Amino acid sequence: MGTRQTKGSLAERASPGAAPGPRRERPDFWASLLLRAGDKAGRGGAGLPPYHRRVGMVQELLRMVRQGRREEAGTLLQHLRQDLGMESTSLDDVLYRYASFRNLVDPITHDLIISLARYIHCPKPEGDALGAMEKLCRQLTYHLSPHSEWRRHRGMVKRKPQACLKAVLAGNPPDNTVDLSGIPLTSRDLERVTNYLQRCGEQVDSVELGFTGLTDDMVLQLLPALSTLPRLTTLALNGNRLTRALLRDLTDTLKDPSKFPNVTWIDLGNNVDIFSLPQPFLLSLRKRSPKQGHLPTILELGEGPGSGEEIREGTLGQEDPGGGPVSPAKDHLEGKEAVTQT
Repeated sequence: MGTRQTKGSLAERASPGAAPGPRRERPDFWASLLLRAGDKAGRGGAGLPPYHRRVGMVQELLRMVRQGRREEAGTLLQHLRQDLGMESTSLDDVLYRYASFRNLVDPITHDLIISLARYIHCPKPEGDALGAMEKLCRQLTYHLSPHSEWRRHRGMVKRKPQACLKAVLAGNPPDNTVDLSGIPLTSRDLERVTNYLQRCGEQVDSVELGFTGLTDDMVLQLLPALSTLPRLTTLALNGNRLTRALLRDLTDTLKDPSKFPNVTWIDLGNNVDIFSLPQPFLLSLRKRSPKQGHLPTILELGEGPGSGEEIREGTLGQEDPGGGPVSPAKDHLEGKEAVTQT
């Protein structure tokens, strides 16, 4: 009786001098498949937050550029632009006409994407173009992924999420900040967070809830406690699974002057489909901070006190992985490059 042939035995019968076949690349439509899968996950409130998908696309784009596959990299960049809500503006406007984007929720990502588009579609022969591309991708990856402080201090890096949460909620908020960024939260955890905010609310100036896996329903569960913090100025909800439906609830809450009385900014960037902020939302914030003058968003011509310059204060205070500050983007109306430098 003959023995059953396996893949290994078939390989052994091959010619010993035969070269291995070429490595098969992943099909180019992988990005669109990821987008569709991510959209389903966002609508259903399950699955990974969209930043996982976006960071993977940035890393794949850089790999394509390194291999000289600029046309494929351009196609993948188009998918990334669509995933970030930039598909409504043509690439010609992005590259050559310096189009302004109204009420962007994340102007930093916007500027980095424009810079990537210019390097891919209008490569410069002089200088280290690949090095500049790698720097942009590194900055974009850093901005779109968790880089919370709790991972780097207080010895929390090796602790489990529950131990990290317990440590943060153990005493008074350091520097008047409740920093839970990067700690996965459950609905049961939110009850502990709510109790902590009610107990220490008089001391809280800032609440960091970025990259915690929050959904719309989970934010609504926290909203009564958050909206009554008397000193709260900034609320970070970036990098979660939030949708545009939550904007309506937040906007309605902000219409009440007694809610979020001192808040100046709510960060909603890098979520499922929140790409711009409605005017009532921004106007409510401006009424609460008249002395601040500008909010971290890109304003259209004549909308801000500069009346001719696009405000990009949202880029201030950010750092790249090298530790240097990311400089503000340049004025598009003057035709300057929007490449973020460190």
